[in-house]
Amino acid sequence: MLHILSNMKPRDRWLALVCLLLVCGQVYFDLRLPDYTAEITVLISSEVTELSEYYSAGAKMLGCALCSALMTVIVGYFAARIASDFSFDVRAKLFNKVSALGAGEIKKFSTASLITRTTNDITQIQMLIAMGLQMMLRAPIMAIWAIIKIIGKSWQLSVVVAAAVVIVVTSMVILLAVMIPKFRIVQKQVDGVNRITQENLNGIRVVRAFNAEKYQEEKFDGANTSLMKTQLFTGRGMAVLSPIMMFVQSCVSVGIYYVGARLINNINVPLNGTVSEMMLAVSDRATMLGEVVSFSSYALYVIMSFVMLLMIFMMLPRAQVSANRINEVIDCDIAVQEGTETKATESGTVEFKDVSFRYPDASEDCLKHVSFQAKKGETVAFIGATGSGKSTLAGLVARLYDATSGKVLVDGKEVSGYSFETLYNKIGYIPQKATLFADTVEGNISFGKSAQKVTTDDVERALDIAQASDFVHAMDDGLQSHISQSGSNVSGGQKQRLAIARTIARKPEILIFDDSFSALDYKTDRVLRQRIKTDLKGTTCLIVAQRIGTIRHADRIVVLDNGAVAGIGTHEELMKNCEVYKQIALSQLSADELAANA
Repeated sequence: MLHILSNMKPRDRWLALVCLLLVCGQVYFDLRLPDYTAEITVLISSEVTELSEYYSAGAKMLGCALCSALMTVIVGYFAARIASDFSFDVRAKLFNKVSALGAGEIKKFSTASLITRTTNDITQIQMLIAMGLQMMLRAPIMAIWAIIKIIGKSWQLSVVVAAAVVIVVTSMVILLAVMIPKFRIVQKQVDGVNRITQENLNGIRVVRAFNAEKYQEEKFDGANTSLMKTQLFTGRGMAVLSPIMMFVQSCVSVGIYYVGARLINNINVPLNGTVSEMMLAVSDRATMLGEVVSFSSYALYVIMSFVMLLMIFMMLPRAQVSANRINEVIDCDIAVQEGTETKATESGTVEFKDVSFRYPDASEDCLKHVSFQAKKGETVAFIGATGSGKSTLAGLVARLYDATSGKVLVDGKEVSGYSFETLYNKIGYIPQKATLFADTVEGNISFGKSAQKVTTDDVERALDIAQASDFVHAMDDGLQSHISQSGSNVSGGQKQRLAIARTIARKPEILIFDDSFSALDYKTDRVLRQRIKTDLKGTTCLIVAQRIGTIRHADRIVVLDNGAVAGIGTHEELMKNCEVYKQIALSQLSADELAANA
């Protein structure tokens, strides 16, 4: 918690100091009210009192109340401002950190958990700051000041207040001991609810296809019920607090007035004494009555202070859990660090030199001593069984990960040395799963920042090469047609072609297709690759694919088997010399088809 609060802006720290001073002033004026109440009580008991004296005391009470109210409003405004500024900064910092995380780090946190940390967890801290600046500052100041006020007035009345404080503190300790463990699991249960909701929304087609609506409902109901029970438990604990505090306050008031009545009764009025003696005794009784009235108010202030502290203590454990969860993300070490290099000695080349890679916490390498070279304008393809490391290899070029050993070179320099902007201006990466944003077609194609500004002509050209022009211009608004979030209003093949067009529009030196043709039909696949070859001469292409037809005309094919290179060559060379490639080819096409296609 302190680690997060240390990020508070200097301006907000000054506002917090102003809040502290205002709270002190607020407490001062609040604690002046019982003094004026006692004064009025004494005036009422006096036989010779001018009406102006009542007006004077009442005016002072009204002035104190108005000053306290004004300061309360100002403190509330500043507290809300500080809390909202703080949550804004932390949320921005958290978002930027998540955006900077590499593929290895992002797997440590689920999407649902990151959403909860960015929203609900920050809200918990925001509430604590907003209420803390009002209650956490006010409660101890008021309690200490009120206790100082009543010390030395009457030990009998002090005993009543002390007993009430002991009861309140004991109740607080017991309640916190029971409820803190529950607060520690609430946020994880919120993660679970978010995760199931997200899975259900993302996989709605699968859920319906398998008639799993009832199963998903029961799954959600289980997580939701667990969260509800935990929240009910904490809510009931808070509900118990209110009647306990009201009972203690009532008992304190009764106890103070009972003890006060006994003390007043012990002041004897001598009926046979002189007039001055009788008047003195009556005055003493009136003074004691005023002290009892003011003592009662001070006692209630003390108890109210502990109640406010309890409310903060109830929020603090949950906010602490939220702060720890936020710090887990903010303090997460990023394995892929940005370099500083902005220039290269070559153009459009990719080379792997004895590269091995192991995922974090994995027991063995998924890529083993891979070496190959792609020259400018060449097409190098990668094929192999599922899990052989093809996508991992493509990810190393795009620097989603850093190689465990060996060197990955782009344009003659290691990828780890480039700044991210420089590297991604050179590389166009199309992942297996196409991602579109809620925007127009043109907005999606010209998305992001590139070395050259993407014009409307570039968008049209990229759509034409990617075989997407026909269906885009068939839409009602053409390039200005709206694309829904995740591209839910276009088919899988259309989404994939738009993703390819987005990358082509950037005019990168190197295109990386990570199984990006799998959603396309054979004709579109063939025509698209032909257009890339003719229209993008000089562009280096790295193609990860499962289909022989997609890669057979590549300048070089790298065959992977369990992370190791089983063969490198053209289609014809590999059919003769590489048994792994031959088996893959024959599993897709017959020998006659391969011969006919050749």
